[in-house]
Amino acid sequence: MNTPLWTPSPTAIANSNLTQFREWVNQHRQLSLPTYTALYDWSVSHTADFWESFWQYANINASTPYQTVLSNAQQMPGASWFEGSQLNYAEHLLRCKENKTALHFQGEDRVQRCLSYAELFDAVAKVANQLRAVGVTKGDRVAGFLPNLPETIIAMLATTSLGAVWSSCSPDFGTQGVLDRFSQISPKVLFAVDGYYYNGKTIDCLDKVSVISHALPSVSHLILVPYVGTAALGVETAPTQQTQQWNDLLQGETPALAFTPCAFNDPLFIMYSSGTTGVPKCIVHSVGGTLIQHLKEHLLHGDLKPNDTLFFFTTCGWMMWNWLVTGLATGATLALYDGSPFYPSADVLWQYAERVGFTTFGTSAKYLSALEKSGYQPREHYPLHALKAICSTGSPLLPESYDFVYHHIKSDVRLSSMSGGTDILSCFALGNPILPVYRSALQCRGLGMAVEIWNDDGQPIKGEKGELVCTKPFPSMPIGFWNDQDGSKYQHAYFDRFPNIWCHGDYAELTEEDGLIIYGRSDTVLNPGGVRIGTAEIYRQVETFPEVMESMAVGQQWDGDERVILFVRMQPGQHLDDTLRKRICQQIRSGASPRHVPAKLIEVSDLPRTISGKIVELAVRNVIHGLAVKNTDSLANPEALTLFENLTALQEN
Repeated sequence: MNTPLWTPSPTAIANSNLTQFREWVNQHRQLSLPTYTALYDWSVSHTADFWESFWQYANINASTPYQTVLSNAQQMPGASWFEGSQLNYAEHLLRCKENKTALHFQGEDRVQRCLSYAELFDAVAKVANQLRAVGVTKGDRVAGFLPNLPETIIAMLATTSLGAVWSSCSPDFGTQGVLDRFSQISPKVLFAVDGYYYNGKTIDCLDKVSVISHALPSVSHLILVPYVGTAALGVETAPTQQTQQWNDLLQGETPALAFTPCAFNDPLFIMYSSGTTGVPKCIVHSVGGTLIQHLKEHLLHGDLKPNDTLFFFTTCGWMMWNWLVTGLATGATLALYDGSPFYPSADVLWQYAERVGFTTFGTSAKYLSALEKSGYQPREHYPLHALKAICSTGSPLLPESYDFVYHHIKSDVRLSSMSGGTDILSCFALGNPILPVYRSALQCRGLGMAVEIWNDDGQPIKGEKGELVCTKPFPSMPIGFWNDQDGSKYQHAYFDRFPNIWCHGDYAELTEEDGLIIYGRSDTVLNPGGVRIGTAEIYRQVETFPEVMESMAVGQQWDGDERVILFVRMQPGQHLDDTLRKRICQQIRSGASPRHVPAKLIEVSDLPRTISGKIVELAVRNVIHGLAVKNTDSLANPEALTLFENLTALQEN
């Protein structure tokens, strides 16, 4: 841990946005903050001053200025930010009106497109005009059942320019999964795609769109977006609904685009929890909180500049899509991709990165692990001269993935593992352009985020594992949950364990270098013999074996205690025999501890995961204990759960 894998050069540090901001703060606040640590400590001890300073530095434009930066600062929930201000999210993303490229797009069908900022502005103006014409006003919900296309960004910006609320699902969601989400928020307009491409297949969506639109009586207008070429065929909708074709919205002269002023805490996005324990919770995020938090992360932690190109491999059903899109507010170029990251071969994203010149490549930890196991090594094929940073999130990044990035992708790159989530639509810990990268650790806690690790007694600890908490309010806290009138569900989700303290549900450790290691979700922490074990601690050992594709550890109640069960999915042509079992157990014993060694090691052909690719340990734990999984529609492969039913090995000592 004490030897950095990467260290920024003095020139890079001096030229970073973060250094410029620190110097700006010193000048405007009459301070002397010499380091990131000093800046961070000030940002969490003087929370309101920090966020006001960043508002000014980032040139956030309010048509009506704020009167108070932070009210009820000691309350979570209950704190209120930038009261009195009126602003518009879309207006900030469309501030650049030049002919420079705003969006690159590449689809699995190899179609490539580019939109300039000027073209993006014109398209948003036309779609917003049509939405206004069909009655969309401030506070209305507009839903998107769409892939990661330029049209999706245009539809979202048109919606939010009117002060309406955007919510999206990717088209790989099952019909019931979409309805579980959209039916709760009663959208007035639905944007839907005719189909999409994945893993060499063309998947038609028109039948699914018909079912969804019929089941949403609140929808008055369905707007069909062409992608695979069947949108013109249309769908059968309810008698109360009208259908429009996307291309018809873009005809004619470009109207003026008026941005509806919104309060800082007005709703902007509705996101959804995974829904594996019931109907997904609808998490409402604010206009101002989303904008200021994302800008802080892009400008300061990501060092994003107007000449950069930001890419993140994501669907519109994952929060990283919303995070990616806010990058437009920096004037940078966004790169979009839709399709399988391994079709027709493992180099598809790296070829795209080299051609366009990605400066930041964002993806999931699972993708990096899968890329390593595929045997493909980007460094052997592309120099990636433009690439400055690789971002990873979705799950803890394995130590071996750090090694893979520096040995086989690029040696001079900032590897920024990030952790936060849909709950806050942003990060608690993430990258930093002026700090070193240490193996296994996220570089730093985010500015303005009073993150600590607490033990069971609610005491802050360092160098030990505990609960990740945030002890002070931050702007991107959710407004609340949709239809949670008394706020009880919101309260229960984050504040029950430690009153007035945000308890995020991550099992983590603060390192001596002030980095963060995430060991997994607290609700999946194993507890054999009363010793708490994060599942990521086991995965880090198991997935060093090239024979293993992926693994899942769960706790099974046994003889009045809990024992660890490890399920492994093998690479094609590989099988789990006794020799490999012994090798895996020995690696876990030596690399972690004897407590981490599973009582049972079982091969399965698949592991259940959410649409966004996260393995669902809790669902498997329920199945092996004979409990119901309440909402299988949230899973990409619900059939995999049957593999864990009535396993003979689980009944044996």
